[in-house]
Amino acid sequence: MRFRIIRSHRKTMSLEIRDEEIIVRAPVLATRREIDRFVESHKGWIEKRLAIIEERKALAESLDPLTKEELQTLREEAKKHIPERVAHYASIIGVTYGNITIRCQKTRWGSCSAKGNLNFNCLLMLTPPEVIDSVVVHELCHRKEMNHSRSFYAEVIKAFPEYRKWDKWLKENGRNILMRVK
Repeated sequence: MRFRIIRSHRKTMSLEIRDEEIIVRAPVLATRREIDRFVESHKGWIEKRLAIIEERKALAESLDPLTKEELQTLREEAKKHIPERVAHYASIIGVTYGNITIRCQKTRWGSCSAKGNLNFNCLLMLTPPEVIDSVVVHELCHRKEMNHSRSFYAEVIKAFPEYRKWDKWLKENGRNILMRVK
């Protein structure tokens, strides 16, 4: 099994798989034998992760990409629907916000800038309404906490008690939606 080693001033070893490449992060003084043993002891995990990556690639190739027309329709729907949801939840959470921008992105569902500007992915329109609300609430709560601390998530849950359920749905299904953008 081939892998790349990144040495640094750390105390433990870790594994990462990025774009099908196996990366081992190791302490500067770790021997090659120790690293090889570490990789071998995690062979099952590595094989499982690589199999998942292959499954996802196969799925991505089988999905029909969205056309420019379909993406434009999703953008227009999002421009009407998402600002309504933002206004609704902003009053519940007790925050203000700046501009709302709708984009078609390959990796993110939403973001909040330090100035309070909100960005949302038009592909949210392909998800259940509760997922849209969960992303809207998540971004609006960044107006109170610009981090992902416990207090941030407490604000999210207070505004949208089913957040964890719909965030899980997005984690499990969102990748298949994002893969439709070529």
